[in-house]
Amino acid sequence: MPNALVTGAAGFIGSHLVDGLLDRGYCVTGLDNFTTGSIENLEAAKQNNQFTLIEGDIRDKKDVDAAMEDIDAVFHLAAYTSVPGSFERPAYVSAVNCTGTATVLSTALEADVESVVLASSAAIYGSEAPTPVDESAVPNPESPYASSKLYTEQLGEQLSSEFGMDVVSLRFFNVYGPRQDPEGEYAAVVAKFIQLMNEGKRPIIFGDGKQTRDFVYVEDVVQANVAAAESDHSGIYNVGRGKRVSILELVERVNDVLDVEYAPIYQDPRPGDIRHSGADISKMRSQFGVESNVELEAGLRETARYFN
Repeated sequence: MPNALVTGAAGFIGSHLVDGLLDRGYCVTGLDNFTTGSIENLEAAKQNNQFTLIEGDIRDKKDVDAAMEDIDAVFHLAAYTSVPGSFERPAYVSAVNCTGTATVLSTALEADVESVVLASSAAIYGSEAPTPVDESAVPNPESPYASSKLYTEQLGEQLSSEFGMDVVSLRFFNVYGPRQDPEGEYAAVVAKFIQLMNEGKRPIIFGDGKQTRDFVYVEDVVQANVAAAESDHSGIYNVGRGKRVSILELVERVNDVLDVEYAPIYQDPRPGDIRHSGADISKMRSQFGVESNVELEAGLRETARYFN
């Protein structure tokens, strides 16, 4: 039975990955410092005797050493993830996303871990990338957050090349689903829209709403992570649905799902926001044998059901 470590285990994606791994028969260790993660996200996992939770920080070598004991595969999701917020806290972003990742990877090497899956981001491509964009596009990070994720990928590639450890970087596009945090100025758009419209408030669009995104349901992201760890590949892979939707269309879809009619409020664009973002997922499909199966309407309904 494989032993897996999930950093950021109490977060939105991390907790879904913990559940997915347990369902697949893994023994799972979760590491989280609960800066943004919630213990409530792990309620189901805590009832499973194959799950161990360690409260610790990826920047602390002792914490990572303790979590890495007898681990076969590492899923590194712990990170600071706000693009606009990264302009306000660049030193913190570097400490968590760069130093933290270096600590996780170096400890994995010391522990002879077989494979590491790193959570990266489509933000690496920048605003001038073609759509859909494939993994051969030249990176053009336009925020401290995106730069930190590019460092994460490059470090993973360098250590994989030097030491032979399988390291896969997954460039997530716009992940959404149950447990996503709708609070805060920089909350993800799907969760924020559903929360506001459930409360009888109009959704806020930053910009003209014609910007497009590739929304991928969290369970499809879990599937991609597991496939990456169980493959013998290294490298960089897009994880998206392969279909773009404008933010204005997203408002319409959420209105339909909630059976309401709220027109958006428009505000100025936020720094670092990309105009158009869409994934070419052919590499993931051909090498991992998986693709995103959850259509947007079905995913929105599941997400709305959770928040209701």
